[in-house]
Amino acid sequence: MASFLSYKAAITLAILLVFLNSSSAQLSANYYSKSCPNLFGTVKSVVHSAIQNEARMGASLLRLFFHDCFVNGCDGSILLDDTSSFTGEKGAVPNRNSARGFNVVDNIKSAVEKACPGVVSCADILAVAARDSVVILGGPDWNVKLGRRDSRTASRSAANNGIPAPTSNLNALISRFNALGLSTKDLVALSGSHTIGQARCTSFRARIYNESNLDSSLAQTRRGNCPRATGSGDNNLAPLDLQTPTYFDNSYFKNLVNRRGLLHSDQQLFNGGSADSIVRTYSNSPNTFESDFAAAMIKMGDISPLTGSKGEIRKNCRRSGLYFPPYLLIQSVCEQKFIYGHFVYYCACLWECDEKLQGLAQPPVHH
Repeated sequence: MASFLSYKAAITLAILLVFLNSSSAQLSANYYSKSCPNLFGTVKSVVHSAIQNEARMGASLLRLFFHDCFVNGCDGSILLDDTSSFTGEKGAVPNRNSARGFNVVDNIKSAVEKACPGVVSCADILAVAARDSVVILGGPDWNVKLGRRDSRTASRSAANNGIPAPTSNLNALISRFNALGLSTKDLVALSGSHTIGQARCTSFRARIYNESNLDSSLAQTRRGNCPRATGSGDNNLAPLDLQTPTYFDNSYFKNLVNRRGLLHSDQQLFNGGSADSIVRTYSNSPNTFESDFAAAMIKMGDISPLTGSKGEIRKNCRRSGLYFPPYLLIQSVCEQKFIYGHFVYYCACLWECDEKLQGLAQPPVHH
């Protein structure tokens, strides 16, 4: 018995060391290569089906990742539903009647759980779904860094204050992106995501009726579906990129050069300011845009992730507290450290059923 207890203590110490070593873990593109080898194929299959059903969904999933990362980091907080005792971010001004795609995320999570239960975070699912959406719609590919964990909290006030509004001017945009470690070039490249998707009338009404740096024919077209009076047609939609609204290319920047940016914040990137030269470069070189966009997406994905033992791995992306029991989390951590065979068995077994350890004369053999 004494030897068993000392052995159990050694195992416990090893587990603690794994946690300590992973508490400041870095994100990695191969984070799930052993614990969930079919992750990428599983996610892409669901995303592809969703986009086939509705082309706009690709832009919606990409936007979810943006709005998640801009509020206390890329931690899946935007996915949490309100409850009687919890206020999430879905009701924040930038998200209300606007953020969408949550059912698709639910479907992805369900598929991933069938492939590898208790391993992949909702925050990482968002990151992969955003990349897949861009690729499926014709845009660039990149290696998504993974290893994020899910937050247990959300902040509606941070969402209201941290997500740039469509009425933002250039200085406000640069300031907000810089505060998150993103450069002006990152700002312009990431804004190129508006080459896909649609905007509500409330987001561009003031621009099409009051601003002069807008192509008159575009203004006239948009007024046909967006009445001047507030409360009339507020949720009517218009494509952010009139030329190729469901194809990821550099048309957005060509639009800006021709004063055809739909949102005020879009046209601010090409309005006689410091971002003009970057916009012109991207309008002339789709390859430069795609390369810079991919790099900026990786950079944005690095904003304040929860790693190691911080946060949780949600079982349901909409609710905190529905997470997997400690023995599964321990096993996952062990696997991420590439510790296999007997040690993984004992990691899991130690938490689930200590009596099994006492009854084993020899460690089990796994094939």
